[in-house]
Amino acid sequence: MPAMATISVIPSLFEAGGDKSAGMDHVPTPATLHCAPLGWPGIRRAMATIAQWFADADPALMICDVSAEVAQFTRICSVPHVKVLQHGDRDDAGHRAAYEGAAGLLAPFHASLAQHEWPAAMRARTCFAGGLGVETKVADREEARRRIGVRPGEEMVLVLAGGGGNGFSQGPIAVGARSRPDARWITIGQIERDWHATEPANLEHRGWVETAADHIAAADIVVASTGNTTCQQILAAAKPWLAIPEWRYFDEQHRKAEALAAAGVATVRLHLPSSAGAWHHALAETSAQHRPLAQRALIEDGPADKAAAWLEQLAARLWSGRPRCQPLCRSEPGDA
Repeated sequence: MPAMATISVIPSLFEAGGDKSAGMDHVPTPATLHCAPLGWPGIRRAMATIAQWFADADPALMICDVSAEVAQFTRICSVPHVKVLQHGDRDDAGHRAAYEGAAGLLAPFHASLAQHEWPAAMRARTCFAGGLGVETKVADREEARRRIGVRPGEEMVLVLAGGGGNGFSQGPIAVGARSRPDARWITIGQIERDWHATEPANLEHRGWVETAADHIAAADIVVASTGNTTCQQILAAAKPWLAIPEWRYFDEQHRKAEALAAAGVATVRLHLPSSAGAWHHALAETSAQHRPLAQRALIEDGPADKAAAWLEQLAARLWSGRPRCQPLCRSEPGDA
């Protein structure tokens, strides 16, 4: 962490403590809010911490990630904010208020993955930065295999599930491994156990690892959900990808999967294949449709530098008193 940075920890806005009141849940939530339960002292402490920081730090700009409530609170406190843009069905009043009240939008993905219904005016306010948040330099395949203990010549199928839900089910993965017995199947991340799963010897569960990038670099085929970090890592490595969206609020991963399919950079199924035949077909289609150059083109050169420069220019313009004349960040479909 750089010397000029500090970390202030706030209570969770989503996890209830033991001191919450349970008697107010009958009060309806207005359409402009998503998660604003009444009687939660932790939420009051979190918002108080943020408001005190606003008063003490006098920030030039606030970057708001997933919370529409924090974005609106920031605007109410007279602090300009940039809202992180996510995929999903987010045309509800809460998201519209967060986006419309923002000084700009930051998308941690390439403009080619924008949802088709996003209007031109919204895209013009957005800095698209494909690869933002991940290490875009990919390890050598054989070196990565050596580090994670996979032999040079063996076929490796990687199953990767993110941390936002329960992960993939054990049963269908076992069916997949049995359908391709000559390949080595490795899972990383969260796997939901199934009592009826009959797992073969070529399947290994490694759980949470610090070497996800090495596992992706080492793989011949990746079966993975469509969380943003996962997407950026697989696109950077340019691997054949069977994308399986998991349940998320506002259908975030499903809309991301649609965008990936439309861009021709992943083969999509709405759930894990449920039979050996379905696995054969899905994996064959994944290999046949693989477009590594198209995948790699969605990872930009220096996305962090690009986003940082855009944020600095935006803050400077906001506080200069001059109206906006030119878009500060350009990333059109097809740009690398």
